[in-house]
Amino acid sequence: MTEAEATLPPPPEPGAVAEIRPGLRWARMPLPFPPGHVNLWLLADGAGWLAVDAGARTDESVGLWTRILEEGLEGRPVTRLLATHFHPDHVGFAGWLCERTGAALLMPRAEYLMARFLCLDTDEGMSAQQLDFAAALGAPEDYLAFLAARGPLYARAVMPLPRQYRRIAQDDRIAIGGQEWRVMTGGGHAPEMAALHCAELGVLIAADQILPRISPYVGVGATEPEADPLRDFLDSNARLRALPAGTLVLPSHGEPFLGLHERIDVLAAHHAERLGTLEAACATPLTAYEASGVLFPRVKEHRPRGFALGETLAHLNRLVAEGRVVREEGAVPRYSRK
Repeated sequence: MTEAEATLPPPPEPGAVAEIRPGLRWARMPLPFPPGHVNLWLLADGAGWLAVDAGARTDESVGLWTRILEEGLEGRPVTRLLATHFHPDHVGFAGWLCERTGAALLMPRAEYLMARFLCLDTDEGMSAQQLDFAAALGAPEDYLAFLAARGPLYARAVMPLPRQYRRIAQDDRIAIGGQEWRVMTGGGHAPEMAALHCAELGVLIAADQILPRISPYVGVGATEPEADPLRDFLDSNARLRALPAGTLVLPSHGEPFLGLHERIDVLAAHHAERLGTLEAACATPLTAYEASGVLFPRVKEHRPRGFALGETLAHLNRLVAEGRVVREEGAVPRYSRK
């Protein structure tokens, strides 16, 4: 731990806030799934506050947000909410917060539209398209039965979003409390996730693009099965490397940290190693489901299997794009090393 990191506050308890810098506060909301929490950031903004992300839709969220609004913000309201991306742990409670406070919603267009699109999927069971996608990965019948019974989860996890929002995009400059914050969008984890950089403060609010201890999820889903999110993720991180080495990174999971460049290098090496492992395993042709057992040998239960499959397919698609692996087409494609 550096001297600068030693001066940072410990993580706040749920419902409390901690001050990172004057006018920059940290809140933490619990999650009912790993990694167990999501960080929210509150920036003093004149007579009010801009909140970065709203947390998940849980039974605890109303009470925790009410405490933050009443006790943590010096009596000033949240006037703007910037949602970094569409995932439920970030935008799940945005609808409630905007309705309660009247805050305007700022969000990248692809993230807003993705959230609205997924909220329309309220079927009781999993769609035939999604089941066909899983079957084409080589998933066994018991896993397909699990998916069919579970149905779509997103609409149940997210409060309805406001019908109106303000679009934010790459290189937008947002004035917050007299300081300029630059929007830096990134792909891989989400289609157009927003990070915020303030050169004056030397701070990057990184969302899920750079996390200090775990690798952000980079996966492929049924909507775009041939996507190459791993390329998007690595390219996005390479752009972040242009920021100063001493930038203080405020991640959505884990604790604030220094060492942005080193962490980018570690994540790049991690994915290079995963690609190498998967390429070697494809010396024997594998389905995506079989390949997921190579990358995630400890995943035995159905519930986390979807993440394992999505991330495995992202690595397979990158290997195909790099010409290191061939996809042998068929009802259930197999992947073989060149």
